[in-house]
Amino acid sequence: MVSAVLALAFVPLLLTLLLRSRHLLALLLRAVLLGWLRDRLSGVPREQRAFQYLLANAVPGDPRHVLSTFDRWSQRCEHLSCVGPVKGQLLERLLCERAPRTVLELGTYCGYGTVLLANAMPPGARLYTVEPDPRHAAVAEKVIRLAGFADEKVSGTVLGSPPAPRWRGAGEEAEAPSFPGQVELIVGPSAEVIPRLRERHGLQRAQFVFMAHWKRCYLRDLRLLEEHGLLAEGATVLADNVLFPGAPRFLQYARSCGRYRCRLHRASLEYCPAIPAGVAELRYLGPG
Repeated sequence: MVSAVLALAFVPLLLTLLLRSRHLLALLLRAVLLGWLRDRLSGVPREQRAFQYLLANAVPGDPRHVLSTFDRWSQRCEHLSCVGPVKGQLLERLLCERAPRTVLELGTYCGYGTVLLANAMPPGARLYTVEPDPRHAAVAEKVIRLAGFADEKVSGTVLGSPPAPRWRGAGEEAEAPSFPGQVELIVGPSAEVIPRLRERHGLQRAQFVFMAHWKRCYLRDLRLLEEHGLLAEGATVLADNVLFPGAPRFLQYARSCGRYRCRLHRASLEYCPAIPAGVAELRYLGPG
């Protein structure tokens, strides 16, 4: 009798937890379980399925239409961890305000953020984007070309039949396509790429950094950028999803080290308005 009463006492608590976590459960079902099942059944990764949808529905050479088609796919078909239209507006606004000449993106994934950044940058600016997974980089390259930047910027390659990338040995970066004057796609782990950005890729100092890769790498990569002198004084560092999935050590460091002015923007997880994710905006004050 007593145990039954105790069990009933916990029912409201369990219901409250279920209601609060229902959005996370829905995300887990849609983004992880169903995605994994479709990967297995079709034999085609979801990133490639998304690109096939772009090919069938997006207007080639129109970056905004490519992005909106990406959004339709993620809202109606399968969830992809892209920036999304809401946080994309924040990104575009900051790029217009700061007008950086050199932009670094950590985490290309399928190229959504790359297209958004390249489209919002001022004329003559250059974007360096880093992706550790060669399969994702291959999709991103095609998305960048579809958006039209390659048609205007690539030299030395035949766009109709792009050359297959030549991968180097273990622990080395892959040779990746470069879009001179605008976008350079670098394939390799950020921890290995960042120390070589100046010597190998000619990036002296980044005026704008967008972090959208593994959250556990945010702090490590920020400190690498500092150690190698790759942040211009006054540079903006924008870090996505710092509340969920979360980057607490990164936030603690940015707020306490004295090298940054830190602002946290309220923002939801891409395509999941009920899940708060947050975007951190840092302004680099110098090595101090």
